[in-house]
Amino acid sequence: MSPQEPTRILFVCLGNIVRSPLAENLFRHLAEEAGLGGKYVVDSAGTAAYHVGDQPDRRMRQVAAQRGLEYTGLGRQVRPDDFHEFDLVVPMDGSNYADLMAIAPPAAKDKIRLMREFDPEAGDDKDVPDPYYGGIEGFEHVYDLVERSSRELLRRLEAGEVGA
Repeated sequence: MSPQEPTRILFVCLGNIVRSPLAENLFRHLAEEAGLGGKYVVDSAGTAAYHVGDQPDRRMRQVAAQRGLEYTGLGRQVRPDDFHEFDLVVPMDGSNYADLMAIAPPAAKDKIRLMREFDPEAGDDKDVPDPYYGGIEGFEHVYDLVERSSRELLRRLEAGEVGA
């Protein structure tokens, strides 16, 4: 194990029960699968307090389990200390990005990067949509977006292309 401190990444969505816990657990799984688990510490949070203490959405966990990823966790809200504790803060959409930029200390604003900035297929659409009020196909689509973005984020971090 390297004496270097691990890179700390916080994934953020609105309520911290669908997109950000998926990103947290999927990134962790991909890093561990690549033998890089010790290099990264990941967590997730929401910009709102709607689901503090709640488990991740059962539909997202169901889609993930069908693809071999099982996870749990409890929702929490972004805290002011998160901007100091994490090297990279990754919101799922433009609204989460704006909320984070509004509360981040000036020195931490450059740590905030949209999740789909790392999606090689994103084009101009940089949002991971919130599937909460839709059908299961929305959760499957979000899983694909988050997986693709997580793989590329990990690749770019390992290549030194993303400052963290």
